[in-house]
Amino acid sequence: MTPEAVIEIGEQAMRTVILVSGPMLVSGMVVGLVISIFQAATQINEMTMTFVPKILTVFIVLILSLPWAIGLLTGFTESMFARIASM
Repeated sequence: MTPEAVIEIGEQAMRTVILVSGPMLVSGMVVGLVISIFQAATQINEMTMTFVPKILTVFIVLILSLPWAIGLLTGFTESMFARIASM
């Protein structure tokens, strides 16, 4: 296995991880930002007001993006098995 092949596999793995985790991380970040702006404006300092909406949002986005993420991970795994078979 050449160093270029190892780097390409690493790039594909990192791209897959970013694509699969991206929607959940971005949605949690957006909800957290909106809630912190609301807390700053109203001076309400309740910790559960931050965590519960973020957890619910991330869970909903996970459920909605799960078929796409499974397809992406399956494609990556199939390409890795094909690469192993060709060596």
